[in-house]
Amino acid sequence: MSAKQPVVKDKVPFGQKASFGAGHLVLNLLPGALGVFMFFLLTAFGMNPFLAGLLGGLPRIFDALTDPIMGFISDNTKSRWGRRRPYIFVGAILSGIFFILLWQMDETNSQTYNFWYFLIMSMVFLVGNTMFATPLIGLGYEMTTDYNERTHLMAFSQTVGQIAWMIVPWFWVLIANPDLFADQATGVRQLSVLVGGICIALGLLPAIFCEGLDDTHMENRKEISFRTAIQNLKNLFSDIVMVSKNKPFVKLCVSTFLVFNGFQLVASFSYFIIVFYMFNGDYGAAGNWPAWFSTMTAVATAFLVIPIVSWISDHFGKRKAFIISTALSIVGYILKWWGFSPENPWLMFMPIPFMAFGLGGLFTLMMSMTADVCDLDELENGMPRREGTFGAIYWWMVKLGQAIALVLGGLVLELVGFDQNAATQTAATMTNLRIADIVIPAVTAALAIWVMYSYRLTEARAREIQQILIDRRGEL
Repeated sequence: MSAKQPVVKDKVPFGQKASFGAGHLVLNLLPGALGVFMFFLLTAFGMNPFLAGLLGGLPRIFDALTDPIMGFISDNTKSRWGRRRPYIFVGAILSGIFFILLWQMDETNSQTYNFWYFLIMSMVFLVGNTMFATPLIGLGYEMTTDYNERTHLMAFSQTVGQIAWMIVPWFWVLIANPDLFADQATGVRQLSVLVGGICIALGLLPAIFCEGLDDTHMENRKEISFRTAIQNLKNLFSDIVMVSKNKPFVKLCVSTFLVFNGFQLVASFSYFIIVFYMFNGDYGAAGNWPAWFSTMTAVATAFLVIPIVSWISDHFGKRKAFIISTALSIVGYILKWWGFSPENPWLMFMPIPFMAFGLGGLFTLMMSMTADVCDLDELENGMPRREGTFGAIYWWMVKLGQAIALVLGGLVLELVGFDQNAATQTAATMTNLRIADIVIPAVTAALAIWVMYSYRLTEARAREIQQILIDRRGEL
């Protein structure tokens, strides 16, 4: 049982935790808003569904290429402000500005013009967002070296980040409200300015106030310049191969892929079940129930699940905390069979406290464990530390899974017989959809538990590695 308190030098001050949490709110708000706004490409800007699908998928491929590059650059940067903070500062500004410009389309333009405008601006936006997000993740891994304080930091940042998911579901309601905006296209354009401005203001905070490790004497960093670009691409590939041989890290990636993308694959099913099963296809009667379902999930994750997971981790270790929280999420998925009730809509909130343990426990613990893995990598492979590369590859796995989940989610809807053009769905279709909504995430969560059962980077081993590194660096 573990509840060891961090020494003073490893305790992250509250102001830095709050600033890091503000950065995570941005990390969640931008993709959350992007997902909602993408829907209005069809309804507000008249984009063909196939072209809209391309606009959702093609930038993800580009994003998968830029993340590891940015991770490598930030790992090897030398500056008076540290390895991460300059990129976070510039990236926060660029992310907000480019997000605003991304949505300043005119619905009267031709479909071809809007397609190419959005595709090009998506690439530009992702460059700015990668410049912000990848160094921010790497900074979090190095803000403390203490085993438990890492979990506390990630728990705090994930709690703040959940605020975005309390807000984002209501963007649907705001944009479609004729009392607020003249039309949906106007709503998207104006709301994007508000979102972009908030993201700039909050995104600058970690660049200004957070502190990473002292890299003054960090050895073996590569020179970052145009002259060395080709050689650095080779070095990046070598680093990726090296990271992929880290067995504990591979387990973290595989488990995340299973839990997160099992959830993502069926994420939209709750909306369809509420509308077509609980309210028989009556969108008016369904009203704000789907938005409240998403918002209450975020509330439960932030204020119930994450504190509990952090406590379990402190007292029983991160691996056991992951297994317990993931098992509780399976209970929540099963309870959805009775929770989605046409007779009593309020029962839909019953599974939420259990379901929320899935993602709430996942990212709180996995980000903390990735920081431990970075110590193991330094022990085995030396300097420079590769927090940026580890973070980039981890989130690349998440994004890859999201893309696969989008494709497979549509396939599952087709297999169960869902007809998007029908006002109501057959009883057999809804039964099959409800079964898929439960079985898919429950099975992937169970597989993740099986993968993590043999995870061996325990607290004792992590603290042993820390002491070896301290001795090796000659630190007090």
